[in-house]
Amino acid sequence: MQKIEDVNIFTQGKLQFGTVVIGDNGIISDLQLSAETAGSRSARFLLPGAVDAHVHFREPGLTQKADIASESRAAAAGGVTTVMDMPNVVPTTTTPEALAAKHDLYREKCVVDYRLWYGITADNIEQALRDYGQPGSPHRDEICGFKVFLGSSTGGMLMNDSRKLRQLFAGTQRVIGIHSESEDIIRRNRQKYLDYFQSVDPKHQVPTDLPIEYHPKIRDVEACMETTRMAIQLARETGAQLHVCHITTAEELQFFPTENITAEVTPAHLTFTQEDYRTLGTRIKCNPAVKRVQDRKALREALGDGRIFSIGTDHAPHLLSDKQGGCLRAASGMPSIQFSLLSVLELMNEGVLNLAKVVELMSTNPAKRFGLTDRGEIAVGKRADLVLVDPMQTTTVTKDVILSKCGWSPFEGKTFSHRIVGTWVAGRKVY
Repeated sequence: MQKIEDVNIFTQGKLQFGTVVIGDNGIISDLQLSAETAGSRSARFLLPGAVDAHVHFREPGLTQKADIASESRAAAAGGVTTVMDMPNVVPTTTTPEALAAKHDLYREKCVVDYRLWYGITADNIEQALRDYGQPGSPHRDEICGFKVFLGSSTGGMLMNDSRKLRQLFAGTQRVIGIHSESEDIIRRNRQKYLDYFQSVDPKHQVPTDLPIEYHPKIRDVEACMETTRMAIQLARETGAQLHVCHITTAEELQFFPTENITAEVTPAHLTFTQEDYRTLGTRIKCNPAVKRVQDRKALREALGDGRIFSIGTDHAPHLLSDKQGGCLRAASGMPSIQFSLLSVLELMNEGVLNLAKVVELMSTNPAKRFGLTDRGEIAVGKRADLVLVDPMQTTTVTKDVILSKCGWSPFEGKTFSHRIVGTWVAGRKVY
């Protein structure tokens, strides 16, 4: 048995001063709550660990960028106690054999708890539904859900067969996560701007890259709206459990909240806008793109009224050498998990969120969405997945504190107004 004593515990929707008692099985056995007012003896507060349903830890096959050990340590340092890893690795997690091999790697290397997404292609739907998609499927518990890339991204798993997509949506009640961008619109926009640049100086050959500022013009609002609208209509018709990953536009928010359909947003899209390309360049290049100031404003507003259900990082490390070039050549994605909770806590200072909403969006809701009934809150009988935060200490992001293997962060130079001082996974202190 162990105790975390004399802290402000977020439980039953508010901070209460007291002690958490953890059994040898990693389960909270008692909450010894005091009549003292929260904050009377200590400013530190204890939250349920964050549940990040959207990470790319790059293993197997891309370990020059990141690996399970390095990125799970970064997660622990960021107060994230459960991660759900995406399938676009090498080989892609689209076969039972690849899934089993990936589980072996995670069991060996991951310092936090984990779940794995299973990637859907036009060729594996029948197998996926049979093995993982039904209540009686033999390997159902080996995955957290099915991931579908309706727009191309790292890994080459584009899925644009409408008949197969309907088969998937109609064939399971597992959560289906989608990357929602129209490849046709992206391709059309790309060609339009390449043609434009050639017309400006026709003596030169067709350009092979474009300035980074064109990234949100190519992956624009229309590209997101087209596939989000289609997927939501299909989910309404079939009753599918749809989870729209990394929402980026004000326009998409009109579709939420909807029964059986949830929306996720990333800390990056809550922090940056296209104005930041001037200073950060390709460091904030991701898919879908960081867009307009009004999109960030709308996403922040949607956090408080239920249209946004959860926050997931889309943590996607690349080496800085991969980020060279413009909007066509530079890799898309950025590391963010180590500073995700800190960046969301920062929104409290701006009046965007209160602490209860932070917990709901980063812990309770994602745990609920993926059936993790043993976590997401601090209560007797729940797993001791916990993060201790000190609001009296700041955190300045410098290269020497970054744990992600890629060695950089879009938040470098930023000073956050809180510091994470301890993280526990099932009662085991991992940071």
